[in-house]
Formats: sequence, structure tokens, C-alpha cells
Amino acid sequence: MSIVTAVGAHDAGEDHETTLTDLAERVRHAIYTCLATSGTLPERESLVLRLGITLETYDSALAELARTRNVVLKGAEIEMAHPFATRSFGFSVMGPRTLWWGGCAWDAFAIPNLVPDSPEVLVATTCPACATPHAWTITNQGPPAGGQVAHFLTPADRIWPDAVHACENQLVYCSEECVEDWLARARVERGYVMSLETLWRLSAHWYDGRLDTPYTRREPTVAAEYFRGVGLHGSFWGLTDHDQQEHGESTRS
Repeated sequence: MSIVTAVGAHDAGEDHETTLTDLAERVRHAIYTCLATSGTLPERESLVLRLGITLETYDSALAELARTRNVVLKGAEIEMAHPFATRSFGFSVMGPRTLWWGGCAWDAFAIPNLVPDSPEVLVATTCPACATPHAWTITNQGPPAGGQVAHFLTPADRIWPDAVHACENQLVYCSEECVEDWLARARVERGYVMSLETLWRLSAHWYDGRLDTPYTRREPTVAAEYFRGVGLHGSFWGLTDHDQQEHGESTRS
């Protein structure tokens, strides 16, 4: 996997346009503002009225946002605008005044780092292997305590075009034993395992600027340095280092 394709993780990627028209950027910013503020989106008609555009124009902008991987659509409706989701992906994120759905472990841990007035949230989920419930107070100051691990099934260069499947499999488990149990039952190969500390570092600044307008994505080389800087390794992330195991931080293969 190349560094360029690794930038596709929850963001851009190769072989598609990344510069938005002014209209699409207006719609993108409105969507993100609504989700950050309330955790939900208004009805299409209400958002269109707020923007002062027609439904046809809105749909055209939404198609552009999906094509450029700024949102994920289900039919004509928004399913994800990373790090926010409009349905449950297994992670609830409760702030002082707002309840969000996090699109995955990565996204759930990112929200308190992105939303200015919610620097501390309660993230809750269950282990996919044994259904044990887990909850952490996640802040923008540092990683939570806990021996749980995150397992990402899909390599970064394969997240798109099926970002929903990838996000549904970026989950937190009780331990590596639970990861192995789940992999055996699902009959799939191990992806990448990381500690909660590394998950927090990955999430902390990945979405910086997403609530601003205009939003500019990282260049591929900058994204690669970000991944390295938070402690990720190997081809799973499009990195070429060989001094670390390519399938996670664990000593187990």
C-alpha cells in the first residue's frame, strides 16, 4: 500500500477529486456544524431552506461530497460525516449537552478532540467477542486508562469505497484474546491491533480543521508522518518501515 492510498483512511484517497466547489463546501460545512452542535441532522427541506438553495442543488452538492469522500451516503441520506454518524455503529458518545453516534472506535475517540465545547465525553461500547460493556471518560487532554485493545480489520487503502464495512470493523475488545476469538468465529484474518493510548493519539488530531471552512485535507506525506508520529507501523497504514511488526503493536502475529 502506498502512502497516497493510506490518506484514504476516513478521508481522501487517490484517483478522485479533492477540491470542492463553493456550493459543496457550503453544504459540507452546514452538515458538519449541525452534527457537531446537535448530533443529528435536520430534515433535508429544513437544511435546504437554511442554505437558501433548492433540493435539486442540494442533492447535486451531496453527490459531490460523497464522490470526494466527505460524506458517506445511504441512498439519498447521509450515513456518516466522519467522525459523526447518523446511526449506531456501536459507539455512543455523550457530552455535557449532546449525544453523538461515533462511526467507529477511531471516530468516537476523536469527537472530544474536535468539538470545542465538549472536551470531555463518555464513550460506551461492547466487546464484539463477548458482549462485555465498556465505557471510558475520553478527554482532549490525554488517553484513558484501560487494558482494552482496538482492532481494525480493513487496511487503510481498502477503506473506500466501502467505508461503512470498514468502520463497522474498527472496534474495541476486552483483550487480544477476545480479538482472536472473534477472528476465529468470523473466519477472517487479523488486521491491526493497538492499545487505547495509540487509539487516542490516532484520533486526537486526525480531524483537525474539519469544522472550519474551507477545510483542507492533509497532503499524503503529512498524513504519513502523522501516522508514524502516533505510533502506527507497517503496510497496513501505507508505511514502508520494516523495523516494527506490520500487524499491530502486539508481540503476537
